[in-house]
Amino acid sequence: MSQLITTPRLVEAGTSNTSHIGKPTSRVEGPAKVTGTAKYSAEFNVPDMLYGYVVTSPITKGRITKINTEPVLALAGVVQIFSHENVPSLAWFDRSYKDDVAPGGSPFRPLHDNEIKFNMQPVALVVAETFEVARYAASVLEIEYAEDKFDTNIDLKRDEGHEPGSGKTGFMPPPPPRGNPNDALKNATHRIEGEYIHGAQHHNPMEMFATTVEYHPDGKITAYDKTQGVYNVQQYITKIFGLSKDQARVVNHYMGGGFGSGLRPQYQVFLAVLAALELKQSVRVSLTRQQMFSFGHRPHTLQYLKMGTNPDGTLAALHHHALHETSRFEEYTENVVNWSGMLYQCENVKLGYQVAELDVYTPLDMRAPGAATGSFGLEVAMDEMAYAAGIDPLDFRIRNYAEQDQNMKKPFSSKKLRECYHEGATRFGWDKRTPEPRSMREGNQLIGWGMAGGVWDASMQKAAAKATFTADGKLLVQSAAGENGTGTYTIMTQIAAETLGLPIEAVTFELGDTNMPEAPVQGGSWTAASVGSAVKNVCTDIGEKLLKLAQKMEGSPLKGASIDDVHFADGQIRLSANPSEAVVVRDILAASGEEKLEAETSAMPNLIKQQPYSMHSHNAVFAEVRVDEDLGTVHVTRVVNAVAAGRILNTKTARSQVLGSVVWGISMALMEETVMDHTFGRYMNHNYAEYHIPVNADIHDIDVIFVEEEDDKVNPLGVKGIGEVGMLGVAAAITNAVYHATGKRVRELPIYMDKLL
Repeated sequence: MSQLITTPRLVEAGTSNTSHIGKPTSRVEGPAKVTGTAKYSAEFNVPDMLYGYVVTSPITKGRITKINTEPVLALAGVVQIFSHENVPSLAWFDRSYKDDVAPGGSPFRPLHDNEIKFNMQPVALVVAETFEVARYAASVLEIEYAEDKFDTNIDLKRDEGHEPGSGKTGFMPPPPPRGNPNDALKNATHRIEGEYIHGAQHHNPMEMFATTVEYHPDGKITAYDKTQGVYNVQQYITKIFGLSKDQARVVNHYMGGGFGSGLRPQYQVFLAVLAALELKQSVRVSLTRQQMFSFGHRPHTLQYLKMGTNPDGTLAALHHHALHETSRFEEYTENVVNWSGMLYQCENVKLGYQVAELDVYTPLDMRAPGAATGSFGLEVAMDEMAYAAGIDPLDFRIRNYAEQDQNMKKPFSSKKLRECYHEGATRFGWDKRTPEPRSMREGNQLIGWGMAGGVWDASMQKAAAKATFTADGKLLVQSAAGENGTGTYTIMTQIAAETLGLPIEAVTFELGDTNMPEAPVQGGSWTAASVGSAVKNVCTDIGEKLLKLAQKMEGSPLKGASIDDVHFADGQIRLSANPSEAVVVRDILAASGEEKLEAETSAMPNLIKQQPYSMHSHNAVFAEVRVDEDLGTVHVTRVVNAVAAGRILNTKTARSQVLGSVVWGISMALMEETVMDHTFGRYMNHNYAEYHIPVNADIHDIDVIFVEEEDDKVNPLGVKGIGEVGMLGVAAAITNAVYHATGKRVRELPIYMDKLL
């Protein structure tokens, strides 16, 4: 071996070009997505594949009395029809199994029996040689039903005594009342009360749910499934079908939007695996856009708020109660009201929630679950209270600023909401606002300015990662995390590259495969903190191994140095005290004779360090609307969203997350609602044509501000999630702006023009 290789190359220190965290880095998977080489779950074409098409129930409650399969099975190309009449006995049918994010109760079991629990329930799967034949065969399959009375209307549950759910969804129930909220409200100087409502909303990601199951000759399967958690789906499959983990691999490399809809395994994965195992052949099951409305949604929620102030404008009392729907078979409960006991300083608070069992499918976490609903009610009520007290809405919030979490009686690990107010208001020009409703206009356009705030949990879950460094200077990092468009590929690549001082091009991050180290479902805005910490840890382990090998090199300047004495930059290990003393990383394996270095490790929250604190992200939103005085049409012309979310790993992808959150907030305020016809118990606008979401013409100026915030308690990276918090306050700020423009207080979303005329 030559002296050139065995002797460390000494290089002059310069400015590092391998500092990546915090920079606006473009998506590393971008080229794959725009060129079409990125494969989604319905795009894995395997040999001899069959196609399944789901048949759904046209009734809401009752029983299947007859399925006439013979004429359909006689059609050319039809292979099999699966229904409750021929599904084999499966391991999970004792109802003991739940997936990782299932609420309390008994999960829905497709094709288990003849009972119909909700409209559009899957009742059969037609499997054929082509998708077109399967679709046609499903359309002519005759099924007879006996229909029972059903109840889908939460409005009729207002006066019934519904107890809160079991709390098995992982959310803490509301804290007990504090102070004397009833007397404080009675004696308040100013009081308001109101009911705040939004209907059911469905996730509607662009990519519909699909599962391609590849059946292998040895009886094993690989399921390419649309999911936000491959390990959760694997656990689901293995428990139900009695398989080992080696027999059921689950893969999801790319996801065309999830927003929470992919947290739970959806019924198409069950149907696809069932068909593949029974037919011993590869099978794909894809849902239609209409069928995307047959599972999971943000629940129709009714909120009741009462507030009162002291003479100085501080809150004297706050009451917040919520009632939302759940299914007959599961006790889904959202954390709607807890935020109200935390966001503002108030000594007298009463919080409560109830759930109403209806003949609908179980609701499901949807971007900022609970908080998006609760922040709408709270922040519109705060605006009403500010007007009643004669105080500017921004000044009113600052006057009632909470310095600690009053629910938990803990200080915040960090909180820069006051800075969000200040920076957002300055950028928006809030000081130019005239307070009186209908006081700002241009021609027949009434102009309104409104604002609101939000708070979301900053949490971390256990996650693991594996890293492999090879002699060519390349680094491969793997974790079974999810990527539903948030930028996971990119920020994990940045963390790995910076930890080992490598250029982005030298690092490959792979995710979404149960053959990789386990990671939590991608939800709750915890992926960056959880998987990112694991990636940092495993790359640090590789760095320690490289340092040990470097110290064995002839003439090494790193002899005797600990990992704390060095840093990695520009492909080198440098002595921090004297950066000119360095070893080129690519030389290390060549000198040692090793082909590669491997490490695998995990990261988990430091509960001892975190326990004394309440950990959250915060934001403040300022919105401008223009309302046509004659027509009542509303356009959101300007939004400023100031977010305090700890360390920002990538300002480009982070900004993209908040932009998407604001668009969704506009959608929630003005357009989005799944309309139930209670005569049929069926969602009537279950398509993209009538379930309204924004188009380009609806979106104007959106300005995102990231407020600097350091937090060494939340996790080793100091990051907090932004995907959820960015949506909070948007719908409320728009609603408040509409009041400022028109003088009409709307408490029910969405704000259609008829509510303003």
